[in-house]
Amino acid sequence: METIPFGPSLLFAPAHRGDLIPKAFARADTVIVDLEDGAGSGGRGDLHDTVRAAELDPGRTILRTIGPESPHFPADVALVREVGVRTVMVPKVGASLPEGLEGLDVIAMIETPQALVNIAAIAGHPQVVGLFWGAEDLITLLGGTHSRRQADEPGVGEYRDVIRHARSQVLVHAAAAGKFAVDAIHADFRDEEGQFAEALDAARSGFLGTACIHPAQVDVVRRAFLPEEAQVEWARAVIAGAQRHTGAFQVDGVMIDAPLVAQAERILSRLP
Repeated sequence: METIPFGPSLLFAPAHRGDLIPKAFARADTVIVDLEDGAGSGGRGDLHDTVRAAELDPGRTILRTIGPESPHFPADVALVREVGVRTVMVPKVGASLPEGLEGLDVIAMIETPQALVNIAAIAGHPQVVGLFWGAEDLITLLGGTHSRRQADEPGVGEYRDVIRHARSQVLVHAAAAGKFAVDAIHADFRDEEGQFAEALDAARSGFLGTACIHPAQVDVVRRAFLPEEAQVEWARAVIAGAQRHTGAFQVDGVMIDAPLVAQAERILSRLP
C-alpha cells in the first residue's frame, strides 16, 4: 500500500490567501493548496499568481484543481507542473479519471455518484496513488440536504448510512488497489471531541490521514493517529512474542497470529 510520507494531518490552504499558505506549512504535515471550493470567486489568473509566489515545499504539497468539467481544469493542471508539485488532487471525478494528468501522482476525490459506482476502476488507475472523498458534494448530488443527522433525528451529528457506505467503499477499494485513503474533513472545526472521534476511527480503520480545514484541527488529528501507551505496550509484547514463536501464541490470554502481528507492527510504525 502507498503511504503518506509526511504525517497524518493534511491542511487545506485557500489559493487566494497567499498569507495563509506559509502558516499552513508551519502547522500541518501536508498542505493542500486549494484552487477549488476554498479558493473564493476571484480571477483564475490571480489565483495562479498567488500559488506561483508562494514558497511551496513540493514534497509536502498537494494542489487541488478545479473539477474536470470546468474549462479552467487544464490550466490548473499546467500550474501543478509549472510550480514543481508532483501530487494533484482532482475533485468531482466522474466515471473515470480525466485526461491530461500524465506524469502526475493523482489523489482522486470520490464525491459523485458516478465516481462511487466506478470506484474500482478509478482506484486501479496507474496514476492514482490515493483516494479522498467528500460528503457534502455527494449528498447534494444524491438529492439530499444534510450529510449528517440533524437535531430532530436520532444520532445527531452522525453521518447518514449512505455517506458511511461511501466512506467505507473509499477505504476498501483503495486498499484493494494498493493505494492509500484519506478521510474527509470534519466541517465543524470547533467540535474537537467529534473531530478526535472521527480521526481515531480513521486511524484504527486504515485511513492514512485526515484532512483539516482549520489549523485547530491539526493537533487533534495527530493525537488521534498517535497510538496510546497501552496500545504501544501491547504491540511491543506481540512483536517480542513473535520473535520467540513460529506459530500462534498468547499475549495477556489472547491468541496472537499473523494478522495481529501485522497490526502490532503498524501501531509501532506510527510512533514518532
